[in-house]
Amino acid sequence: MGDDPSLAPLMQLLIARTEGNPFFLEESVRTLVETGVLVGEPGAYRLAQALPTIQVPATVQVVLAARIDRLSSEDKRLLQTAAVIGHEVPLPLVQVIAELPEENLHRGLAHLQEAEFLYETRLFPERAFTFKHPLTHEVAYGSLLQERRRALHARIVEALEALYPDRVTEQVDRLAHHAFRGELWDKALAYGRQAGARATARSAHREAVGCFEQALSALAQLPECGDTLEQAIDLRLDLRNALHPLGEQARIFDYLCAAEALAEQLGDDQRLGRIVSNLCLYFVLMGEHGRAIAAGQRALALATTSGTFEVQVATQGFLGVAYYAVGAFQQALDVLRQALALLTGELLYARLGQPAPPAVVLRGYVAGCLAELGCFAEGRGMGEDAMRLAEAVEQPYSLFFAYVWLGLLSRLQGDIPKAIPMLERGLALCQSASIPLHFPLTASSLGAAYALVGRAAEALPLLDQALEHVATGSRMGFHAFTLTELSEACLLVDRVEEASALAGRLLDLSRTHTGRGYQAHAYRLLGEVAMRREPPDIDQATAHYRQALALAEELGMRPLLAHCHLGLGTLYVRTGQRQQAHAALSAAIDLYRAMDMTSWLPQAEAALVQIEERP
Repeated sequence: MGDDPSLAPLMQLLIARTEGNPFFLEESVRTLVETGVLVGEPGAYRLAQALPTIQVPATVQVVLAARIDRLSSEDKRLLQTAAVIGHEVPLPLVQVIAELPEENLHRGLAHLQEAEFLYETRLFPERAFTFKHPLTHEVAYGSLLQERRRALHARIVEALEALYPDRVTEQVDRLAHHAFRGELWDKALAYGRQAGARATARSAHREAVGCFEQALSALAQLPECGDTLEQAIDLRLDLRNALHPLGEQARIFDYLCAAEALAEQLGDDQRLGRIVSNLCLYFVLMGEHGRAIAAGQRALALATTSGTFEVQVATQGFLGVAYYAVGAFQQALDVLRQALALLTGELLYARLGQPAPPAVVLRGYVAGCLAELGCFAEGRGMGEDAMRLAEAVEQPYSLFFAYVWLGLLSRLQGDIPKAIPMLERGLALCQSASIPLHFPLTASSLGAAYALVGRAAEALPLLDQALEHVATGSRMGFHAFTLTELSEACLLVDRVEEASALAGRLLDLSRTHTGRGYQAHAYRLLGEVAMRREPPDIDQATAHYRQALALAEELGMRPLLAHCHLGLGTLYVRTGQRQQAHAALSAAIDLYRAMDMTSWLPQAEAALVQIEERP
């Protein structure tokens, strides 16, 4: 601002008032020039009056409001109209709303650009302008009286409907916004639901929640009747679908309970079935598997009574997830396959009231069950089918499921070159598509995959993030599976105490909420921990491996059975029990070969050679 030393105190004051923001500082200087406080050219200003008499506005908003007030009445009205339209101002829309002769309109827009309130952003397919800074838009919008704003918003809805009759879907976000602020409650409800559905389809879950909640607020302004009560239920189910990937279980439960009361009030078994079906999955995620199974059975009964196909499919899927969560993998597999058998033709791509098509999600769960049972080839085929369907649907949430379950299956089989790319893509989608519910499992499994191939530097940050999430106690998808993978990964990077704590937590969980499948995993992990102690606790390791072995054999969990034989065989080598070592290691090798789990073969074969070469 020139070399005039008397300007230094003024500059300090301006910087303080504008928080050093160059744009706001420029606005303040412009105002001081326009009011005659400063004279000269940019870079060489001088004071036109004594510094003590200068009144510098207290806030940038006041500076901007003063500049707006100095516009001609026609230009000010045009700027306010543009502010109601939004941060982006399409020319066809402002032409309709401003109600100015074309010459006056273009002259006004030129004035607003010269004053640097607006600038042109595009020429094609239609000219559009935008505000130079969001604060300018905010101040211009706030300068309008409430009733004038409401009327303009309502007119914008009519104009959008008239201008884009064949492109309403493209304009639905704007329509929802303006209908709500224009207090056109019926349109705000309809467009809000459409906007929410559009956001859900592209996995923009936070945006979808905002749309549906706004629609619910609009609905509250309409008279209560059977139709509005039905829509109140449906909106809460929409909100459940948007909140589910975000892992916001408390809000989901509140919405489902409110919807349940409304459905019972209406005596609507179809909608009640949908609600109870979703409660089944809620209870699974909360670790209340008894309540989950009871809710699932009730939902199936309601689906049978009302003949609601999508409820039958969803509920069978959720029951399958409940059995998976308790480690009853064969039972889960049976139920999931029954659900999949119902999905043929176009139903393979339908969401059926869920965040992602059940045909994709259920195939992922089936692949997971098959992996636990050692049927990797069949599981891979199922996962690849899920991938093809997800790619056809082109929805991030669906792709996430396909990537992660294929990655998990490959990780469990030990096919790390295939596991890592799938899990990396899944993790990227988990973050970009806002799916925090499944971040801990994805990060834990990818961390374990990295550790298995010696990439500890990449594994550790993921494990720390997953551990931090687990430490908060917040609910996550597949809690027991996550603890299993995370404990395994910690062992692979020699964080034995953390692995021990996680395995202990898994064991406690398996005794209260999950079932014997994860109890078997917990015992095997605790056996590994006991062997890593200094000195190793041989008795405890032996006991834990045998407990895991017995459960794995009973439940048909062949990969875990192979790992238990390897653990026991290694222990027997260490204690010089040659006969027992030979039997255990031979059993492990046979199982690994049968399941094509070749990553662990070198370790088992080396231990067997070691015991055979001893005198």
